[in-house]
Amino acid sequence: MKDVMRVLRDARPEEMDPGAPVDEGVRRDELARAMAAPRPEAAGSTAPARRRVRPVWGLGLAGAVAAGAVAAAAVFVAPGGDGTDSGGTGGGGGGERVLDARTVLLAAAEKADGQTETTGAYWHQVTVSSSTYTVGKGGGAYAVTVRSKAESWTPSRPGGKAWGAAQDLGAKPATKADAEAWRRAGSPATFKIQIPVAPGGKGRLKGFTAKTAPGARSFNGSALVDGDKVFWLGRNVSMKDLRALPSDPKRLQAELLRWYKGHDTESNRPMASDRWLYTVARGLVMDMPVKPAVRAAAFRMLAGLPAVRSLGKVTDPQGRTGNAIALDDKTPQGVIRDEMIIDLATGNALAGLNVMVAPAAGVSVPAGRTMNSTALVGAEWTDTKPR
Repeated sequence: MKDVMRVLRDARPEEMDPGAPVDEGVRRDELARAMAAPRPEAAGSTAPARRRVRPVWGLGLAGAVAAGAVAAAAVFVAPGGDGTDSGGTGGGGGGERVLDARTVLLAAAEKADGQTETTGAYWHQVTVSSSTYTVGKGGGAYAVTVRSKAESWTPSRPGGKAWGAAQDLGAKPATKADAEAWRRAGSPATFKIQIPVAPGGKGRLKGFTAKTAPGARSFNGSALVDGDKVFWLGRNVSMKDLRALPSDPKRLQAELLRWYKGHDTESNRPMASDRWLYTVARGLVMDMPVKPAVRAAAFRMLAGLPAVRSLGKVTDPQGRTGNAIALDDKTPQGVIRDEMIIDLATGNALAGLNVMVAPAAGVSVPAGRTMNSTALVGAEWTDTKPR
């Protein structure tokens, strides 16, 4: 079998090499931008294309390729409220009692256990992602949020084709204050955004242009990696692998930890096993077509991680109410809070997001800003042909 991780490393841009120090925000920003970009097809080309396969927490591997994705680290949710903090995170308002993380996760597991499921030809997902950036300089600087929509169709059988659709939804000022600054700047329709590649916000920059107007929808298909690999779960896995995962929390944890190597999935940055499990399990419960009992086991496994805490009842970027759990991650950019919003009425994860808690020296991202993001709009089995 082809070494999928070797393919990942060979296809990764130079600045994304795991041996090079790369800013965590760059990894996250690459995903948000890439999901809105079509993949150009080299018509008539006889040379074999180098596949840019990336580990993903939500989209099928081939679906990510179809959407033009490059190496990235995780899945996030769109900024809520004013664009500088998550929509209602930080605890239940109005004196409402905040459920602890273990209670939230065990309640979600109970609901997931009661779900029924029928499979289909494709696992279909719809997500809305966003990233917030600072543009301009000095007193004229302001924040803009760039949003994109993505759909993926992951085949249930090996040998099939995965499909992806993506659309840039446009950029806009993140807050009312930012909108005022934008108007003072002449209400530009385009934004030149630059992101530091190296940790700490220093050194070479990567740039791209965002527009206020939505872009055209792209639609592409791609063969599955190795003919059957569809998701990343500490390693590239097939649909058969996902459907065979154990429904006992301890056995599930042991199965996942078989692929833990002491560092994160997209670089050699050291990562504790609990943090790694949280990241992998979040992708499993949010996005992957596992059996309901396995999703319940993942919730119960998360309930056993001592570093996970509760943020109380919140409203997600789509206006849905849920309970948020979180885990802090110390990165070269600073301390970032990794949140997941769960609907306790259904046992489904609604969204995940990353919020800057304490920026490192030299990092321009302010504390409290929701950085890169994704909200899960829909996930279901379907027999409808991708289009």
